[in-house]
Amino acid sequence: MPQYPASELAQLLISLCAVHKIEHIVISPGSRNAPLIVGFHSHPKIKTYSIVDERCAGFFALGMAQQKRTPVALLCTSGSALANYYPAITEAFYSHIPLLIISADRPKKYLDIGDGQTIRQEGFFKNHIGYEANLQESDTSDIAITKISRAINTANDCCLPSHINIPFDEPFYEFKPTLVNTPKPAFKKRKTIDEVSNFAATWNESSKKIVLIGQHYPNDELTALLETLAKDSSVLVVVEHTANMQHPSFLHSIDKNIFPLNEEEATSFVPDLLITMGSFVVSKMIKTHFRKHTPKHHWHIDEKRSLDTFLCLKKHIDCLPIVFFKALLPKIHMKEPSNFQKTFLDRAVIRSKKHGQFLKNCEFSDLKVMEILLNSIPKNSQLQLGNSSIIRYAQLFKIAKSIQVFCNRGTSGIDGCTSTAIGASVANEQQTTLITGDLSFFYDSNALWNNYIPPNFRIIVVNNGGGGIFRMISGPKNTQAMDYFETPHKLSCKPICELYNFDYLKASNKTELTLTLKDFFEPSEKPKLLEIKTPRSVNDQIFNEYIEYLKNGLDV
Repeated sequence: MPQYPASELAQLLISLCAVHKIEHIVISPGSRNAPLIVGFHSHPKIKTYSIVDERCAGFFALGMAQQKRTPVALLCTSGSALANYYPAITEAFYSHIPLLIISADRPKKYLDIGDGQTIRQEGFFKNHIGYEANLQESDTSDIAITKISRAINTANDCCLPSHINIPFDEPFYEFKPTLVNTPKPAFKKRKTIDEVSNFAATWNESSKKIVLIGQHYPNDELTALLETLAKDSSVLVVVEHTANMQHPSFLHSIDKNIFPLNEEEATSFVPDLLITMGSFVVSKMIKTHFRKHTPKHHWHIDEKRSLDTFLCLKKHIDCLPIVFFKALLPKIHMKEPSNFQKTFLDRAVIRSKKHGQFLKNCEFSDLKVMEILLNSIPKNSQLQLGNSSIIRYAQLFKIAKSIQVFCNRGTSGIDGCTSTAIGASVANEQQTTLITGDLSFFYDSNALWNNYIPPNFRIIVVNNGGGGIFRMISGPKNTQAMDYFETPHKLSCKPICELYNFDYLKASNKTELTLTLKDFFEPSEKPKLLEIKTPRSVNDQIFNEYIEYLKNGLDV
């Protein structure tokens, strides 16, 4: 017989979550949240997951929501448990990933009187959520339904985290066999576009156009529309791996192709019209470039938000990119033959040749390891990339078109990369591989304290003995406090693998790595981790030599 809480507020919350199709709830243990734990676990249309560490739970839910593109709920007890969700909430807020945070609370009469596990939970996430439903014991059912529904709708419609804070007083363990019925949600219509003729006029007047795609979900229809636009020689489509769109007529590997530009060449890379879509762009270089060399027009296309990344936004087009380009295409005309697109695609071919020449003789290092790894990722799989140097190295290489690429670029933190990847692997049946750095992995090692990791999940840890990114930038190296930036260590992943029942493999040179990768992706009964030791003292030197090699002329 099912067990549902006797509390009316808890009944309404569980019923509304089911009605609004909140199908996955990640729970961290506690007593104050007991009515909801038991009630959600009893519901036949809701799947529950138990993750003890709330910080890991937050990122695990984020990884699930990233893949499912629908809200995933988090449930915790009162007190500091809630605070541990904050890193994942900020990432979800800036990456526009829908999370529904549900926190049990003590009634207000217990606040600030010395009662245990009691903090000021009301308004806790106010700067990083779309809406907060702060329920009160005195709320009528109509008021509670309105608050809860608005929180769920905000997560669903705006792709933002929303917070529901619900008070419980003892007793916590009184139950009923039935659940109340609640209203069904109304259907929301998609936005359409107006002003198409005005947009088309500006497009047709522009002799140089760049379409830049930041982090985006794979979308074959949108890719096809962009391919049509790219038939115009005055249009350059620029993408990163996390855009999940590839085509021979698109410019990939942004940094590899624009950091060697001199001032005259950089000026030629300024369009009359810049159109952006998707979320965050990894390349710091292109951000610096367009902030210094301002396009005449900048439009950002997004149904939910406006990103003025380059500090020159003229128009936010608040609809889906597919809707916009379908409306625009019949009203624009091809420009007379232009060298704009060809110039930069030809340059990219030369840069790729120089890139290949350097890597051919490159000694074992982070750069060489990334080349080997990205050539080994199975086709038709999912790749999760860690932040810091990992995502930046990855942008320099080709990745097979069938591989979907994700990274936590909302706040670009290292704190939940592993937990996010595990959540994504649970929500997606594809083979999932995480490539991460050593500090990222050790920081989030509790992510492996998880009963849901599929056996085909793979982690690759590039262990360069510290924060390698701080050797790649000039500032820290010019101080006397380098150890506080780089945080050198001699830790190994092996004990963690033994603790959490992962198969452990290691490599410390090219031969070992090549041999190990032959079996690494083979089916197994347990998930696997491969630790690659790279030379901390020379990684930055090799990377700088690589940059100089690309800069040193266009002849090959």
